[in-house]
Amino acid sequence: MSSSTRVVDGAQAAPRRTDWVALAREVGPGFAARAVENDATDAFAAENYAELKAHGFLSAGVPAELGGGGASHPELSAMLRELARHCASTALALSMHTHLLGTSVWRWRQGEPVEPLLRRVAQDEIVLVGTGASDWIDSSGTAEKVEGGYRVTGRKVFGSGSPAGTLLLTSAVYEDPEEGPTALHFPVTIAGEGVTVLNNWRTMGMRATGSNDILLENVFVPESDVWLRRPKGRWHAFFTIVAAISQPLIMSVYTGLAEAASNIALGIARKKIKRGFDPNLSYLLGEMENSLVTAQLAVQNLVDLCDDYAFEPTVATADAVMVRKTIAANSCIKTVEKAFEVAGGGAYFRGVGLERLLRDVHASRYHPLQEKRQHFFTGRIALGLDPVG
Repeated sequence: MSSSTRVVDGAQAAPRRTDWVALAREVGPGFAARAVENDATDAFAAENYAELKAHGFLSAGVPAELGGGGASHPELSAMLRELARHCASTALALSMHTHLLGTSVWRWRQGEPVEPLLRRVAQDEIVLVGTGASDWIDSSGTAEKVEGGYRVTGRKVFGSGSPAGTLLLTSAVYEDPEEGPTALHFPVTIAGEGVTVLNNWRTMGMRATGSNDILLENVFVPESDVWLRRPKGRWHAFFTIVAAISQPLIMSVYTGLAEAASNIALGIARKKIKRGFDPNLSYLLGEMENSLVTAQLAVQNLVDLCDDYAFEPTVATADAVMVRKTIAANSCIKTVEKAFEVAGGGAYFRGVGLERLLRDVHASRYHPLQEKRQHFFTGRIALGLDPVG
């Protein structure tokens, strides 16, 4: 445990900690206390993010030699899983920042020039916001070539953490006269000219993630800021890197959520038993446990596949990740649905806590690849075909 003094947003912050799961458990009750109100009012978890910054969660994944928390990928997954037991929205938004950071750590380990970004996260606890879920292989928006760079216009969706965001890591399509449609990847300062975060995140669940649309209007991107160029609509090794790093973190959130639902249901079941034995309850609890363990095993396997960033960025790795992502998502959903059955009609009341978790867990379906797209992807790989058609 470090005792060094840190400064965040101009104020002295808590000394850096390295026991991230224990720290998540400490701040968790405060996050849980705010979760109900944030959900009811569609409010971003701003107070929780202030605590995350103060305690160094945003730089937990930055290597220690660059001034960060030095957390391994498995430690980050466990940290997010613990946070999700208290506030799934906060954990999910943080997972988006964390996987973008993890991708930068992977690039740094390959010798790419991302050290300034990592040091900036470590020093200032800045928030990274991504648009990969909306862009994916095809990307979106347009990049027009101008002197010294590009002018980018587009509307990006699912910008988790955007109310607190500092840098948007995104892409846009440039109609290259020689190479054809080309996706360019680059950072954009969220507070910069031409960037507008729209307050439009009104959803069934995960309401406190602040996953607003972000409007880019004629935003200048210097040529030097473009760090990846790839053909639009074609598979690229970059997607394997993103998938292998992001899915263990994201699905750890949903597993923690499912564990929270299971714990609530089990507490209700024990009260029911005291009032008289119901043999059907045992069956339902058994089903719930099987689904939860399936999710836990799938997520642990995802963490193992990432191997703390030591994986090979192949299509086979991406396929293995996506299959396990589908298994984990479906198992988490089933766990929470079974928790509802265990609790009975009382679960329909918001005060029990399961109703929000049921809404939240269904968001797991929409992280790429969605189930049917994953089936298509996996089937084509099995046939030795191009995975995206």
